[in-house]
Amino acid sequence: MAAPGVDFPGVGVGLAILRDNKLLLYRRLKAPEAGHWNIVGGKVDHMEAAEQAARREAEEETGLTIGAVDFVQVTEQIIAADQQHWVSLLYKTSDITGEPRLTEPDKLSDFGWFSLDALPQPLSAFTRAILPHLKID
Repeated sequence: MAAPGVDFPGVGVGLAILRDNKLLLYRRLKAPEAGHWNIVGGKVDHMEAAEQAARREAEEETGLTIGAVDFVQVTEQIIAADQQHWVSLLYKTSDITGEPRLTEPDKLSDFGWFSLDALPQPLSAFTRAILPHLKID
């Protein structure tokens, strides 16, 4: 079976979650970009709207309840090191309920809230793409 992002360009979503002037990031365990700090997200399922996919992926990965999200941009990432190609719709939100947890320990290892001027390294390409669009109030 062909795999999105590997055998053909995949369609993905990412969601920047902001609270108290900080960004929620998780460290990836798997490709693409294993070991990198990343906003939450994943692939869009067939017949699933991208905004719904962003909310679903975020809720699955964090355990948070996600309210309204705002569209930010489309980004294309060709990650040569992992031989992956993704076109992703990026969103942001501060409309959340609950406390984040590590709900997918087979995919993610660590998480935390980070100030935009003190982000952990290395950052994923998806995270770097959305940073210019995030403002701290």
